[in-house]
Amino acid sequence: QVQLVESGGELVQAGGSLRLSCAASGRTFSSYVMGWFRQAPGKEREFVAAISWSGGTTYYADSVKGRFTLSRDNAKNTVYLQMSSLKPEDTAVYYCAARGSGLPLSRRREAYTYWGQGTQVTVSS
Repeated sequence: QVQLVESGGELVQAGGSLRLSCAASGRTFSSYVMGWFRQAPGKEREFVAAISWSGGTTYYADSVKGRFTLSRDNAKNTVYLQMSSLKPEDTAVYYCAARGSGLPLSRRREAYTYWGQGTQVTVSS
């Protein structure tokens, strides 16, 4: 069982930056693929980024590539989503997710087993 708690979401102006954190419980955190998804009002939850257990491989959605950076610190059981050059269309609830031990990276929401409660990011124009 893995519990995930996101933090760092807030109101920011367009062009600004934020860093989201996701703290995980569980001794096997370092073996999990971790992902971030987001959901804007009236829209489906969409993939943002994912990172391998070692941190050596990352995937990004085209909409955030070059602006967002995903990293992890396995010693702290935490993943970080650094977001820069934020746009109003980045406004959403951001969710952290974990995929079972030993499985490959995925952009599919259905591939992730554990989810956090989400943190709100609002980008004003």
